[in-house]
Amino acid sequence: MFVLLTAGCTSTTGRYITVNKFPGLPPGAEKYAFTEYWAALPDKKDASDSIPEPLRASWVADTTTDVFFLHPTTLVGKRDERWNADINDPTLNAKTDRTTILFQASAFNECRVYSPRYRQAHIRAYYSHDTARAREALDLAYQDIREAFIYYLDHFNRGRPIIIASHSQGTTHALRLMKEFFENKPLAHRLVAAYMIGMALPEGYFSALAPCADSTATGCFVGWRTLKEGYMPKYAKNEGSPSVTVNPLTWTMTDTLAPRDMNEGAILTRFNHLVPHVTNARIHEGVLWVHRPYFPGAFLLRTRNYHIGDINLFYLNIRENVRTRIRSYQVREGAVKNG
Repeated sequence: MFVLLTAGCTSTTGRYITVNKFPGLPPGAEKYAFTEYWAALPDKKDASDSIPEPLRASWVADTTTDVFFLHPTTLVGKRDERWNADINDPTLNAKTDRTTILFQASAFNECRVYSPRYRQAHIRAYYSHDTARAREALDLAYQDIREAFIYYLDHFNRGRPIIIASHSQGTTHALRLMKEFFENKPLAHRLVAAYMIGMALPEGYFSALAPCADSTATGCFVGWRTLKEGYMPKYAKNEGSPSVTVNPLTWTMTDTLAPRDMNEGAILTRFNHLVPHVTNARIHEGVLWVHRPYFPGAFLLRTRNYHIGDINLFYLNIRENVRTRIRSYQVREGAVKNG
């Protein structure tokens, strides 16, 4: 237990502090002593705890492993002139909770889920011609992520193995986090795997960390970007070298087509409705190509970029793979300790 006494705050029993009112942003990592600066915490009731109805009977909590989840951009309003979100913006935080925390972070909720709120960069940071301002916005966002992770390590982790999970802007920051805290660092021995999804994973970005070679590999990373088969956007064509891509149906990097019946189930617009065999998947030149998702109403789907569904289209496969890698990690660590 820790106690942090600050004007305007009231403490509760348990490990965390409940904030009633706070006149400003606490300095540095210390803001993450307060529950309001976390979208998800194991001892807090939040959207990441939600379990789709078909999975509730088989759900088993795994308290041995932590997931540190970095959510994607939810600051997207065209008329919003901010370059960074206000971490205390209740409307934006509620939007984050009912979208990405509910539909994405919950895929990892058999483990202990930690997801910090952060001063995320506006979506324009990815396409603005003002590259200096965009970099400043992303750097500020990463500063919060970094401070949250430091606080998590110092106060919450207690030596447990770690899964890093992220999507979109979250993956932009996860790449930096992995390089700073895991690559060639002692913490790498506690890494089960990193699921860095929805952004390019440049070949050669890491010197020691490697992509996961199969479904059981640990201490490695996976990632993909989901597009309709036949579609290759300009940004992907212009990347110079293909992004590291792992197929979430086979958990390999081969370009073999994984048929639809390997897709155990997706969670789409209705959280409590699991849709099996929704689409196939195969790797093509650094992206993941899929057939148009097969589900009631799919004929209305006109987009060719399935970025928003990078996690949801493979929801159950991800859950099952997390279990597999944790078991593999435990076997590996047992062998190391007994060797």
